[in-house]
Amino acid sequence: MPSQIKPIRRLVIILGDQLDHQSSVLEGLDLKQDVLWMAEASEESTHVPSSKPRTVMFLSAMRHFAQELTQKGHRLDYTHLDAPNHCGTLVGELEKAVAKYQAKEWVVAHPGDLRTLEGLKALAAKHSIPLRITPDLHFFTQPKDFEAFAKGRKQLRMEYWYRELRQKFNVLMQDGKPIGGEWNFDAENRKSFGKNGPAPIPKPFAVKPDAITQDVMVLVSKFFKAHVGELEHFTWPVTRADALKALDQFIEERLALFGDYEDAMWTHEPWLYHSHISAALNLKLLNPREAIAAAQKAYEDGKAPIAAVEGFIRQILGWREYVRGMYWLKMPEYIELNSLNAKHNLPSFYWTGKTQMVCLDQVLQQTLSYGYAHHIQRLMVLGLYTLMYGVNPVEVHEWFLSVFVDAVEWVELPNTLGMSQYGDGGLMASKPYIASGKYIQRMSNYCNSCSFDPAVSVGPNACPMTTLYWDFLIQHKELLKKNPRMSMQIKNLERLSEEKIEEIRLAAAEHRLSV
Repeated sequence: MPSQIKPIRRLVIILGDQLDHQSSVLEGLDLKQDVLWMAEASEESTHVPSSKPRTVMFLSAMRHFAQELTQKGHRLDYTHLDAPNHCGTLVGELEKAVAKYQAKEWVVAHPGDLRTLEGLKALAAKHSIPLRITPDLHFFTQPKDFEAFAKGRKQLRMEYWYRELRQKFNVLMQDGKPIGGEWNFDAENRKSFGKNGPAPIPKPFAVKPDAITQDVMVLVSKFFKAHVGELEHFTWPVTRADALKALDQFIEERLALFGDYEDAMWTHEPWLYHSHISAALNLKLLNPREAIAAAQKAYEDGKAPIAAVEGFIRQILGWREYVRGMYWLKMPEYIELNSLNAKHNLPSFYWTGKTQMVCLDQVLQQTLSYGYAHHIQRLMVLGLYTLMYGVNPVEVHEWFLSVFVDAVEWVELPNTLGMSQYGDGGLMASKPYIASGKYIQRMSNYCNSCSFDPAVSVGPNACPMTTLYWDFLIQHKELLKKNPRMSMQIKNLERLSEEKIEEIRLAAAEHRLSV
């Protein structure tokens, strides 16, 4: 491309998590006057040390999307990670486009994190270039909609937001009422597999890495050699076509049992009945309307029960829209919240997966191998331990953002800092999600092969989860007493003798020293 180009009308910035052919930024394009701009940047994998699977997911999906744009005849300026004289940052590469194109306007769909948004705004202001931020039409709602919902409310519970959206978009509704007579069937979606374990589970949708993905894998292994994660298991869909196939397979083979076993866990079974489409959704390869419509049709066709379908739809129409609204409503202050004054560093075994606790060993090894763990593994194993251990929630947030292939800050931060770590003091969650090892024993077979006893809180065979559970109650008793949902747990604590309480405190302190 020549060094001097006739000034253009519009530079359209497409970010790595905005791979949507229906994006608002593509409306009204003039192929002669407008240029699409995309860039890979090492900073996007180093501002937190992104795992190899996560980086491959983003870069491969970006390159496939770029190829599709070019095939459609768009004028695309795409910078590769290993391009000569690459400055390493998204904003730095974009600055090179200022003189190159002399665009009258920059356009970008609403970014997925505040860091990127502020960087783009600052660069545009520096060069006096108008920056137009269009709504991200991938979502059902926009940040202003959630702001209107939040106005005047003391509590911002997802359930009420979810009900509003069900009615507004006519999802699982009939004659103005929820199908099945209930808004939420969560109570029916908490089964475990029992002693015999799960029946044969359909194989997850898998895509053999093509030439583009293989090139990216080589590049990532070279550039981010020290980063965690394995690539031998990388079979994620990185194109829209494959993402649609993954959705279809889930609807046909897994949805019917998803509800029953969405909270269950089992050794060496990472996939179970989950959909595995969150990464495709968060990179905009899939539209949430497609996923919801497919699930609702499965119910109408008698292929899946209402509890499974509602539970799946709630994750998308409820939680997904809710956490995005919460992120943009509360940032930038939100990331600094630490209501429990948690100060410990993240244990190093979160980066190695090597620990004697089978529950953590299983989920960490799975996460580092695949870049994936389902929501209960994240909340009630990985997050449970760090919450009760007392890890600074920012460190937990950064680890979650680093390791999971579906992690984008707008969705990951509220789920981690708020829902999982109770860092926001109950803005999102009505109580801290704490439990002893007995919960993990009930929902999995992890404890069967573990040397620790989930029923024991002190002594050589005490389960660290159980020890930390009681220690958490002891430490935060005065705060938790004010929460009516914690009353039973506080009553159980008050039955303990002073001697037992001191034993637990010492056992918890000893465990923290041993990690």
